[in-house]
Amino acid sequence: MSSNFYPIISAILANVLAQLLKPLFYYLRTGEKDLSSIFESGGFPSSHTSLVVGLTMSYGYLSGFQSQYFFISLVFSLTVIYDAANVRYYAGQNIKMTKQLIQDIEILTQTTLENPVYREKIKDVLGHKWVEVIGGFLLGLITASVLYFFQG
Repeated sequence: MSSNFYPIISAILANVLAQLLKPLFYYLRTGEKDLSSIFESGGFPSSHTSLVVGLTMSYGYLSGFQSQYFFISLVFSLTVIYDAANVRYYAGQNIKMTKQLIQDIEILTQTTLENPVYREKIKDVLGHKWVEVIGGFLLGLITASVLYFFQG
């Protein structure tokens, strides 16, 4: 593998592995099979985190952990990880709460809210819990490390 492509291969491979592992960890946690989680955000491990950590670590190995490429990638990674664990996670929690409020209002008032906006299918798992982020971090670290040491 050319060192020019090592960072992008490392990042994409870490991301793909995270997505492929999601159904396995979901099954281990719930006992239910659900292959659809391969194509969804949220869940364990965080594919966003594994992607950016795979990229950052590969630049660290390739260019040195004091290089400008590593630091640029590190800042990018910290932004993505913060977003996954905070902004997107709490947006998902807000969606869950809003759905519950709509349901409660309909039950309490014994009416059905007719506006189509209330029936819009909105995904409520957007971000990650910190344990999912840590799983993605470890997967990105391992992927970048294994690829680096095997490329010679």
